[in-house]
Amino acid sequence: MEDGGKRRRRWVVLGAVLAGAVLISGITLWVTDSSPFKDRYCWGAWEQDSGPRFLGDDALGKSGSERVTAESGTPGSGGKTATCTLTVSSSVHDDDSTQPITFQDRVTLSYGPVPEAPDKRRDWIDRYFSGSASALPGGLDGLVASDRAMLILPEVCDVAGRASAVTLWAESWGDGHLGKRAMPLTIGSLPDVSTMLLDAADVGMRKAGCAPEKPLRTSVPMVRLAERDDSAGNPLCRIPGVTFTWGKDMRYQQQVGVVGDRLQTCSVVWKQRGSPDEPAAQFVMAGSPRTAAVFAGLPEGSGQGLVRRDCDGRNTVFYAHIGPGLGDGGGEKDRQVFERFTDAVGKRVGCGPAKGTEGAAR
Repeated sequence: MEDGGKRRRRWVVLGAVLAGAVLISGITLWVTDSSPFKDRYCWGAWEQDSGPRFLGDDALGKSGSERVTAESGTPGSGGKTATCTLTVSSSVHDDDSTQPITFQDRVTLSYGPVPEAPDKRRDWIDRYFSGSASALPGGLDGLVASDRAMLILPEVCDVAGRASAVTLWAESWGDGHLGKRAMPLTIGSLPDVSTMLLDAADVGMRKAGCAPEKPLRTSVPMVRLAERDDSAGNPLCRIPGVTFTWGKDMRYQQQVGVVGDRLQTCSVVWKQRGSPDEPAAQFVMAGSPRTAAVFAGLPEGSGQGLVRRDCDGRNTVFYAHIGPGLGDGGGEKDRQVFERFTDAVGKRVGCGPAKGTEGAAR
């Protein structure tokens, strides 16, 4: 039999071997940037190198690149909007200047109620109901593009009668001797962006205390439904009767988005190189209860660009926001265009007469 001293020495040696193995494993994980040493961002919703391009090494390809995150507020705190901004900064040598060209790629995650003020709500709708975005599958109320995404949350998450939503918004800027210029930024593929959106929604709802029993997921593949943008023309987005006077030096681009029985989107933007796209007109038909809830509280009537109709038993919203550069500032021409949109799309989805009343010009 072994005496006590030999047994103690054996346990000491075994303990040293195990400790060394754990140390080596930890170093290996750290060197290879493997979990549990990967960074987590935005209230823990996202993990480094988890799939989307913006969270991986590809986003850090330029010299001096670094990724930083900044959170403002917590989802559900006081019913206010909480935001998290994930920024990748980098720079490259500029042959025409002593100063380098700097770049900032930024993705902003927001959780909270849709804006209350009508003008800010319309701007929000212009951004997230863009024709560049495709509908989330599996009955989820949301839209996803490579540079933006939006999910309308269940009614239990509403704040003061306003629907709550989770949004993603990407923007990129370069700054050099030619000045500051906007550039396109891709967060990731549509499936990756939709996963980021749903992960953020799950974390946000848990923190806000309104999460469903099961996390929001879809087993249906995310596919692109929106068409490529092209020069705007008549009829706009192939909607009968929706026409504008475009002018000769035209930089308007139209985007045919979702075309379904419960959602249709059409966008017009003014494009100028080096500047963000400027929304010029937005048309939406929304027939699901949660999507229609986004428009609750806005002024209604044809003159306001918002009416409700019964479409095959569904309370359906028809909405238009026409900018002053393209329309007549909410006057008679804008009203006529909106009514043609409502009639054409309403006939397509089987709607009855409009529920809204005539409203004053916006």
